[in-house]
Amino acid sequence: MELPGENRYLLKFVLVSSLSFFIGTVHGVLQMIPFIRSWLDSIGSPYGGPGHMIDPLAHAHINLIGGVMILSMAVTYYLLPKFSNTPIYSRRLAEHSFWWTTIGAMCFYLILMVFGVIEGVLLLDKKSIELDHVHQIYRSVVAVSASIMGIGLWIYLTNIMLTIKNIYKRS
Repeated sequence: MELPGENRYLLKFVLVSSLSFFIGTVHGVLQMIPFIRSWLDSIGSPYGGPGHMIDPLAHAHINLIGGVMILSMAVTYYLLPKFSNTPIYSRRLAEHSFWWTTIGAMCFYLILMVFGVIEGVLLLDKKSIELDHVHQIYRSVVAVSASIMGIGLWIYLTNIMLTIKNIYKRS
């Protein structure tokens, strides 16, 4: 029998997912306001240049990783034990998957937004030397945040695969 509150740790997954969807919907509305859309288009959205960092990359990642993936993690961590009558391999790994993915996704989103705006302003001001310098910094920090996000997703997948392995061991 399940103890009350045993799945309470999953609430933070749902809260972050909801927050991400909120940010994503506000982002989507803002990028369609005519003067913002015009600015984004002038810096390359959605096909290239700094504009593509804001639309579609930042917008997609906050919705897909922050919203869909984190919610999917919660659903899997909740339902897999129910369907299989086998506990999740590691609650500690579940916690790690949440924090690594959340921190990585939020940092990734913020980095895309901040550097997209900075590079967009520099592009329009025709400051190519500064643009190259900023772009070099961007590559490093975006790689770190993407790696953090990836670690969280890999921890999740490892936890699920080890749980499935335990399910088949019990059969």
